[in-house]
Amino acid sequence: MSDAEPRNPSTRRGFISGAIIICALAAAAILLAFTSVHGGGDQSSTVAASTPAATATSTADPAEASVCGLPGFVKSGTLTAAPKTEWDIVGIMAAPHSTTAGPGVTDADGVRSCYAHTPTGALFAVANSWAMGSDARLAPLAIAANTAPGPGRDAAMAAASTRSNGGLSAQIAGYKVLSYSGTEATIDTAFTLTNGTLMSFASTMKWVEGDWKAELTDDGQPPFRPIVLQSLGGYTAWSGLS
Repeated sequence: MSDAEPRNPSTRRGFISGAIIICALAAAAILLAFTSVHGGGDQSSTVAASTPAATATSTADPAEASVCGLPGFVKSGTLTAAPKTEWDIVGIMAAPHSTTAGPGVTDADGVRSCYAHTPTGALFAVANSWAMGSDARLAPLAIAANTAPGPGRDAAMAAASTRSNGGLSAQIAGYKVLSYSGTEATIDTAFTLTNGTLMSFASTMKWVEGDWKAELTDDGQPPFRPIVLQSLGGYTAWSGLS
């Protein structure tokens, strides 16, 4: 199976236990529902990482600009190294930010949005969506603001009040850019759970209304499924917590 294919729920060794699967599916792609839903903080840290080398084609087409004016437009490409990143704690997860990649806007409720029209911007959008999903208050607001309009968003919003968590917390450990174009990006995020398990969950983002927004199926579910990892082999290490 290629990395870019949807994960098969029947793959016995590649899937997590039933209770956490239910929570993860209920997460509607932008919620990491196997995290706890209490607490938060204002801690932040900076990761010293190499400058990302993007294989890309760039233009300055104003029609492709971010809604809050962040610079850059990459039509196609990837990331070959972890971006330089600052991290904040959002809910109970470290969330990335930078002045060039985003988020460029944090509203009065704490919802983060507006990312650069680049592979790095798409990566930051995914990671911040997961972090907001770890906060019970922010999660339904993030669905409304950061999900592509359509039946999937409507279904996810309707189900938001019924979600629970699996009693575990998680932190971002790494990523893969499975695909990227100027209109869509698929980012596979690796997580470390508090019980020591490594797992990954791929997310698809669409460029909509000048920002990256999560794409869901019509029933409000993620297009991919989570799997357990044996290691971070093949992923670029990227984490806000040591």
